[in-house]
Amino acid sequence: MQKKARMVFKVLPLIAAAALLSGCTNWEKKYKALDVEHQNLKGLYENCVASLDSSSARQAELSQQLSQSQMTIEQLQKQKGTTADKTGFQVGEVSVDEKAGTITVTLENTILFASGSAKLKGATSSELDHIYSVIRQRYSGRQIDVVGHTDTDPIRKTKNQWQDNWDLSAGRALTVLRYLTSKGMPADQIRAVACGESRPVASNASAAGKAKNRRVEIVVHMR
Repeated sequence: MQKKARMVFKVLPLIAAAALLSGCTNWEKKYKALDVEHQNLKGLYENCVASLDSSSARQAELSQQLSQSQMTIEQLQKQKGTTADKTGFQVGEVSVDEKAGTITVTLENTILFASGSAKLKGATSSELDHIYSVIRQRYSGRQIDVVGHTDTDPIRKTKNQWQDNWDLSAGRALTVLRYLTSKGMPADQIRAVACGESRPVASNASAAGKAKNRRVEIVVHMR
């Protein structure tokens, strides 16, 4: 009996030690697992902070650009003189749309093109040269739209070249775009838009009204 008791007393410390060692191993595994999770969460947090900082910086930049554009438009409205004097454009018909944040220079098609044609009348255009010069000096970096328009008359003389008025207005807009880019206008800041006969500014019931509707608009976006 005493011998068994002595054996029990010897075994109990071994069991206790094994339990402690097992407990240490489990704790170490839990610690490592928690540490990995912590590092992952830390990485996600840092990425979120970096994204927020980047978004905030971009938002501040856009806000500043918008404010500057709005100030420019308001200054144009307050200046004395004609719209042409205010904007710097001395050709065509010039208009400022404060609500849309745009300056539009309208050129009659007869200035640039022969009837039914999308080829410039001359190798150079003093009107387009002037427009490019003003944009480069005063509106550098702004988005530019070149918008082609026609009257409602169907294509007759040059129907072998153009499918319809949409096609003709697109060809004319692209011709002006290519002329301006050849002078140095950045290609990523200009685009051509075709409207065909869909946006008249006068009645197509008269020759005078049709003449007004046949036009090319150069639109400077101030926002």
